[in-house]
Amino acid sequence: MDTLLREATPTDIDQVMGLYAQPAFDNGHVLSSTEAQAVFARFARYPNYRLFVACRGERVVGSYALLVMDNLGHRGTPSAVVEDVVVAADLQGQGIGRLMVAHAVAEARTAGCYKLALSSNLRRTDAHRFYEALGFTRHGVSFVIQP
Repeated sequence: MDTLLREATPTDIDQVMGLYAQPAFDNGHVLSSTEAQAVFARFARYPNYRLFVACRGERVVGSYALLVMDNLGHRGTPSAVVEDVVVAADLQGQGIGRLMVAHAVAEARTAGCYKLALSSNLRRTDAHRFYEALGFTRHGVSFVIQP
């Protein structure tokens, strides 16, 4: 079955949250439908922040978020960040993730970005191999703090 990649709509959000609930992602600790709809509505207020879904028929089988940011550094050249890349567990290894990441790269290229960055939890070694196989290289060091 063909996979269609498109921008998400409010009717997709419950299925996206189902993907996030997978053990390898948020392990059931996800927003309620109402909370998720409110966050999704806020996306529209961000310039260049979009949620994409991969669909097979009516089923959402993958998703990712893309933020394209303007910069004062790098001579004003924008950069992009891809977040929350997820594919249905029963369909992993079928090219859906590859399709979504290629789409993110193309979107960043079209926006004139000098880089597309993503982060991945240290324990997600399969994801690291996947991103490296797509041409991503480890770059810099990522730091986090609980505010």
